[in-house]
Amino acid sequence: MQEEIVKLEDIWVDFDGNAVLKSQNLTVFKDDFLGIIGPNGGGKTTLLRVILGLVQPSRGVAKVFGKEPAVGRKNIGYVPQISFFDREFPVDVMDVVLMGRLSQRTCFKRFTKEDKDAALKALERVEMAGLKNRQIGKLSGGERQRVFIARALVGNPKLLLLDEPTASVDPRMKMGIYDLLGELKKDMAIILVTHDMGVISSHVDKIACLNCHLYYHDNKEISKKMIADAYKCPVDIIAHGVPHRVLDEHKEEKEK
Repeated sequence: MQEEIVKLEDIWVDFDGNAVLKSQNLTVFKDDFLGIIGPNGGGKTTLLRVILGLVQPSRGVAKVFGKEPAVGRKNIGYVPQISFFDREFPVDVMDVVLMGRLSQRTCFKRFTKEDKDAALKALERVEMAGLKNRQIGKLSGGERQRVFIARALVGNPKLLLLDEPTASVDPRMKMGIYDLLGELKKDMAIILVTHDMGVISSHVDKIACLNCHLYYHDNKEISKKMIADAYKCPVDIIAHGVPHRVLDEHKEEKEK
């Protein structure tokens, strides 16, 4: 029997009286690579934050590694969505990765040799050790994302959460990141939030569509019904940066 590492039962999240997540039920097993797609504002980031214990459900039960999320998250590595980045901030790659060890240290205590060895190992794993002394702002978008993944790996997680890790990354570097995740899934479960529908189905094991409600069938097939249910109309093209692009004939259907 597979080990359950995330169990969400009838999870609701309300913000200012508006339901962001409605009756979410989801089980993630230790060997899963789950991709989550859906329109902007559909609750994907909120779902990750529930798993991390950063958002408390209005009702329902969430368990992470059999514990409350705030306790179980010590086994989670998290790569948040980056909406703004100061390229002039004076911090190098090694320091960024070491930040992933802060939760394991006492305040004001210096990083140990063990911390530095773990950071270097994480950088080697994402093929960025050669740039460990480079200022983070001087890297390309794809290189920075590899560093942020290394920061999430430095604590040896059993579950990796990634929120739009390939946003604003060029196609060549994007494929490199997906290949990297394919290697990482051999050692940990992964939940990936993305808009890259054209790529995701060839890399993940399971796909869910989320737009307040979760449409999940425990496999990697993306059916037209799943997309229509999540995006609320027949969708032919999904573009990053907007909820979705609807053809004129579909607009007419919505307006009826």
